[in-house]
Order: sequence, then structure tokens, then C-alpha cells
Amino acid sequence: MTAKLPEQLTLARYKTPIGVMLLAFDDEGFLRVLDFEDYEPRMHKLLRRQYGEKLRFVDGQAPAKVARALDRYFAGELAALDEIECRTAGTPFQRSVWAELRKIPVGKTTSYGALAAKLGKPQAMRAVGLANGANPIGVVVPCHRVIGANGALTGYGGGLHRKQWLLRHEGASFAAPATL
Repeated sequence: MTAKLPEQLTLARYKTPIGVMLLAFDDEGFLRVLDFEDYEPRMHKLLRRQYGEKLRFVDGQAPAKVARALDRYFAGELAALDEIECRTAGTPFQRSVWAELRKIPVGKTTSYGALAAKLGKPQAMRAVGLANGANPIGVVVPCHRVIGANGALTGYGGGLHRKQWLLRHEGASFAAPATL
């Protein structure tokens, strides 16, 4: 059975060391969106694709449990993100990619090819990359932990400078780009 998609999400702003995040929640308190404020137009476009044109936002506060978990993550308690409950729309394939992203341990990275292989679709690297790029819940669904097969940083919806910061914060190894 498919869950009914919300028609309205509560949008909160949360200050972090790498910029203001936008957090959107459904009426049950599940995190549906986490993006950065400077990418708000892209966030709305992505969400309309997943939830439809009728989706509305109302301003509000993040649930205390989510704000506390984010506070702890940015203070160095990296596993705190695991406590945040999420729900997504998207296709079944996208949701399978996003579920697999949540299994990447803190401090570790993987490649698109390795992620595709874990999903039992080793030839689907490009599809995995597209699903990764459509992830509506950055950081908590850690798409930043996916890097190139050669260890180099690849694109990130929140900007490569943020991806680099997040990976360093989590103690992950990667080949830094020549310029950000």
C-alpha cells in the first residue's frame, strides 16, 4: 500500500556551520526535506516533481527531537543523524537508493558503482547517480558519502565545499579537488 502524499509541509530554517538548512516536515513529524537555503528554488522544483504541483509550505519550527539530533551531529556526535525519521516520495528505485545511502557508515564513503552493485544492479551506476542527485533529504540521507571511484569528490547538490566539510567532519578519506 502506498502512503498518501502530503499536500502541505512545515518548513523550518536551521543554522549550521556550513549555512542555513531548510527542513520540511509532514504532519506526523517525519523529515521530508533537508536542503540548503541558497538552493531553495532547486529544492522546490525537486519536491514538485515528487509530490506534485499542489504541494504547499507553511513556516514553522523543526520538531525538537530533530533539532537536538542535528545539534549533536554538528557538535561531533555523528551517529545522532540515525535518530531522525524520514519519509520520501520518489520512485521505488530512488527510494531503494536512498535507503542504501542511510546504510553507509559515518566516516566511510562509497562510489556510484559500489552502490549500484549493493542494489544488485551493477550496470545502473548512472541511474544511481541520478537518484543520488534527486535525494530530497541531504546530510541525513548521506548522499555526500558517495564519491568517485578514484576517491575524488564528485558533485553535490549543496556545493562541493559543503560536501568536503561534511566528509572532513565525519573523518572520511577522499581526494580533495584542486579547487572548490
